[in-house]
Amino acid sequence: LPSSAICTNYEMVARALEAGWAGVFYKTICKQDIREVSPRFDAVQKDGTPFVGFRNMEQLSENSYTMDFDILRRLKQNYPKKIIVASIMGQTEEEWIELAKMAEQAGCDAVELNFSCPQMRLTGLGSDIGQNPELVLFYTSYVKEAVKIPVIPKMTPNIMSMTTPALASYFAGAHGISAINTIKSITMSDSAAVSNKKTVSGYSGKAVKPIALRMIYEMTGNPILQKAGIEKHMDISGIGGIETWHDALEFIQLGCRNVQVCTAVMQYGYRI
Repeated sequence: LPSSAICTNYEMVARALEAGWAGVFYKTICKQDIREVSPRFDAVQKDGTPFVGFRNMEQLSENSYTMDFDILRRLKQNYPKKIIVASIMGQTEEEWIELAKMAEQAGCDAVELNFSCPQMRLTGLGSDIGQNPELVLFYTSYVKEAVKIPVIPKMTPNIMSMTTPALASYFAGAHGISAINTIKSITMSDSAAVSNKKTVSGYSGKAVKPIALRMIYEMTGNPILQKAGIEKHMDISGIGGIETWHDALEFIQLGCRNVQVCTAVMQYGYRI
């Protein structure tokens, strides 16, 4: 499961793991006071066609960071054979390091760095970092030096080319990359309005799969990254519109070592 609305507390993750999921990238943990709007989800349809995409204004975990790390600790204790990854987002070098160390102390198998959330209310966070290769390099390096568990930056698709920040992650010593997060979009229908207003938000679901595959292909097929040995040194975790085993196979064929599934779980439930 990817860091998202489907894994925001102990009960949700435990239910998923009991249903057979191999692991979880837990909802992004931060030290900010997160207050979500409601409603914040909208299924996108077109001319009577079935569900094609999903628009969301989801931010980060609303729990306190101490509560979330306690949840991760209990999950790893109760499901020792499952992969438990903490997704984190800091505002400063010190926060990134503190949260990463807390993830390691909680027994997490790895830590994911959220450089990709498209709808943060403050500048300099989420995709603002992922669009800046220097910040990707610096923050990844800081965390890599602070912990011994694998470090996995999460790339933003809201950029001309994902290759440059991917290279920055590689040179910082990252163990892997998660790609992609949701795509910035806007839905103009009245049914998608929040408080009678339209706004930019993230778009996901089966409609984004070709875009996700293209961005992963650009990373794994890039001559510079191939020469650097990206596939030998960094595992890629594929995300974006995965609904069937056929979808998962396409990501694996492009070099992904594992896949993350969100929208399909929201649509069909954990037993998919």
